[in-house]
Amino acid sequence: MARAGRERQRVLEHRNPRTLRQPTGTYSQVVTARGGTTVYVAGQVATDPSGAIVGEGDLGAQAGRVFANLRAALEAAGAAPSHVAKLTIYVVGLRAESRDLVNAELREMFGDRPPANTLLGVESLARPEYLLEIDAVAVLD
Repeated sequence: MARAGRERQRVLEHRNPRTLRQPTGTYSQVVTARGGTTVYVAGQVATDPSGAIVGEGDLGAQAGRVFANLRAALEAAGAAPSHVAKLTIYVVGLRAESRDLVNAELREMFGDRPPANTLLGVESLARPEYLLEIDAVAVLD
């Protein structure tokens, strides 16, 4: 509840306890949420609004589109990247360079307040053309 002259409490708080390994900058160890409305975003993939695959065979191009789709999905729910508490990221054939491409997009979207997230290497996704899929949980105040 916001009142004039009183700072509004944050719904999400990012924590990195000293008793856990400190993150590399693209995730938070713990994110707590207070009150609000929870938004669940289904796995976003590299398709445009017509359903055409964007960046077939190019993880960097697909990452850009997946994060753009994630942003659009959040906006449709009245949310923004700052409302995201948790991401699950699936990458086909995960390698060090794959992680670097995904982390660059994470930094671009979330800056210095990344959500808690899990990065998984998988054999395949729903369609063979998909190289990346991301689902999210956000909390609105």
